[in-house]
Amino acid sequence: AIFSALGATISVITDINVNLSVIISALIATLYTLVGGLYSVAYTDVVQLFCIFLGLWISVPFALSNPAVTDIGFTAVHEVHQAPWLGTIGSLNIYTWLDNFLLLTFGGIPWQAYFQRVLSSSSATYAQVLSFLAAFGCIVMAIPAVLIGAIGASTAWNQTEYGVPDPIANKEADMILPIVLQYLCPVYISFFGLGAVSAAVMSSADSSILSASSMFARNIYQLSFRQNASDREIVWVMRITVFLFGASATAMALLASSVYGLWYLSSDLVYIIIFPQLLCVLFIKGTNTYGAIAGYLFGLVLRITGGEPYLYLQPLIYYPGCYPDENNIYVQRFPFKTLAMLTSFFTNIIVSYLAKYLFGSGTLPPKLDFLDAVVAR
Repeated sequence: AIFSALGATISVITDINVNLSVIISALIATLYTLVGGLYSVAYTDVVQLFCIFLGLWISVPFALSNPAVTDIGFTAVHEVHQAPWLGTIGSLNIYTWLDNFLLLTFGGIPWQAYFQRVLSSSSATYAQVLSFLAAFGCIVMAIPAVLIGAIGASTAWNQTEYGVPDPIANKEADMILPIVLQYLCPVYISFFGLGAVSAAVMSSADSSILSASSMFARNIYQLSFRQNASDREIVWVMRITVFLFGASATAMALLASSVYGLWYLSSDLVYIIIFPQLLCVLFIKGTNTYGAIAGYLFGLVLRITGGEPYLYLQPLIYYPGCYPDENNIYVQRFPFKTLAMLTSFFTNIIVSYLAKYLFGSGTLPPKLDFLDAVVAR
C-alpha cells in the first residue's frame, strides 16, 4: 500500500510510468533500510513530521484560492462539477459503515510498526503519553488531506493544465492529493506538499520492512529453527529478509489497483486475526496456545467465507442484505467482519479454558499436551 502511494506520487511529479516509479521508490526504500536499519526509521520519522505539517497545511490555502475551485462549502451539499462530496449514508449501509469504522479503529492498534515505537520508548508512561499525543496528531494531520480531497471534488479541471477528462473519469481518483498539489498550487508550494507525501510514505515503508524482517529473524528463524544463532547471523538474516520483503511488497504494489484497498485489507486481517489475540494476551490470563490456534482458524475461515470485492472473491456464506456489485461480486451489508473478530475472541477463551480443565482434571493425559501449553505451566 505504501509503495503504491509513493509510486503514484512520484509518477505525478515526474510524469513517468507508475509501475516504474513504484520499482524505483521500492529500491530506494529497501536500500536505505538495508543500510541504515533503525536509524533510517528514526531520521525519516523526524523529516516526515515536519514535511507533512508544513507541506500540507501550507498548500491548502493556495489550492482553495485557485480560480478553478468552487467554494467547498457549497459543493459539499450541491452538485456542481460532480455529486456532492459530503455524501450520505443510506439506512441499508449503516451496519457496513459501523463494521468498517470498528475495523479501521481497532485494526489499527496491533500493528508491528506501532509497537516498534512503543517498545523503543524509555518507559511505559512515556509510551502511553506518546500514543495519546499521536492520536490527536493523526487528526490534525488528516484535516488538510480531507480538505484537499474536497478541493479535488470541487474543481473545474477543464480550466486547469490537467484538462479533461477529470481525475475520476481518468480513474486517477486515488492520486487526487498529488494531482491537486501539482495543478492547483504554485510550483514552489507543490514542491513542499509533494515532498510531504513522499516523506510520509517513505518513512512508513522503511519501518514496515524493518519490523517485518526483524519479526521473522527473531520470532521465526531464531526461536523456531536456530536457537543458538549468533547476533551476526541474525543480522544477516534480517538483511536478506529486508530485501525479500521489499521485493514481495513491490510485486503486490504493481498488481494492486487501489492504495486504499490494500491498506483496508491489511487493517481487515489485523482486526479479525491479531486484535482478538492481543486482547486475550493482555487481559485474559487463562488463554493458551490451543485457544489461540482455534481462534485464529475460526476468525480466518469466517473472514474468507464472507468474500472480498477488492480481491474479486465471491462469498461462500451469504449474510442477510448481501447484493451483487458491478462486477457481479456479492457485497455483504451484514457486519460479518466484527462477527468474525468476536468469534475468534470467544473461541480463543472457550478452547483455552476447556483445554485447561481437561488437562487439569486428568480427563486428558499430560502426554497429549503436545504444545506444552497447559501441563508445562
